[in-house]
Amino acid sequence: MANNFAVIFAGGSGSRMHTKSRPKQFLEYNGKPIIIYTLELFDNHPMIDGIVVACIKDWIPFLEKMLRKFEISKVLRIVSGGETGQDSIYNGLAAVKHFSESDDDVVLIHDGVRPLITEQTITDNINKVNEEGSCITCIPATETFIVNQPDGGLEIPTRANSLIARAPQSFRLNDILSIHEKARSEKRHDFIDSCSMMHHYGYKLGKVIGPMENIKITTPTDFFVFKAMVEVHENQQIFGF
Repeated sequence: MANNFAVIFAGGSGSRMHTKSRPKQFLEYNGKPIIIYTLELFDNHPMIDGIVVACIKDWIPFLEKMLRKFEISKVLRIVSGGETGQDSIYNGLAAVKHFSESDDDVVLIHDGVRPLITEQTITDNINKVNEEGSCITCIPATETFIVNQPDGGLEIPTRANSLIARAPQSFRLNDILSIHEKARSEKRHDFIDSCSMMHHYGYKLGKVIGPMENIKITTPTDFFVFKAMVEVHENQQIFGF
């Protein structure tokens, strides 16, 4: 029987957040670190069987303490992050492989600082991988893209055909792990995300449309948006709107 795993990477230092005391994924709101908000979504999801976290090495003891405090039960292992985001994801995937028992196992790759996804988004990713072999969570483009061309000209794709890739980015575990190993054998460590890597090596990508609020918290402005959205969700639970 196939299992569904999540790899949550939290290896960034948060330089764009301008925080002096702690990385962005460990900033707190209402006494809870951002990464715990993220992990709770996967921990509470009935279709997720296990989680691996790739974390900044010096912050692993703190994360372990937070997992106990907030009763996160599905984390199978915490591994050290790598030199790049790509390396951190590879470390997480390699750890998941130790728990895999089926060629059909699915892995959802997600940012630790993307806590505003929904249970439905996770479900949609798993279903899409089972249908098409991969799934990129996207949102519609709300502004016009301009693409520089090698000859110095500009290409402007129609907005109706433009999407923005976000996360989770989800695959068959064996597929994404083999592509990571191929990239490493070619000494490539600079892929910006998993869908770019899979596309580069010729994989067809499926997609789902996720929630617009599924932002990555990398700047102080993002953090303020996150706080506002948490308050909205809490009000919905309390007041029903």
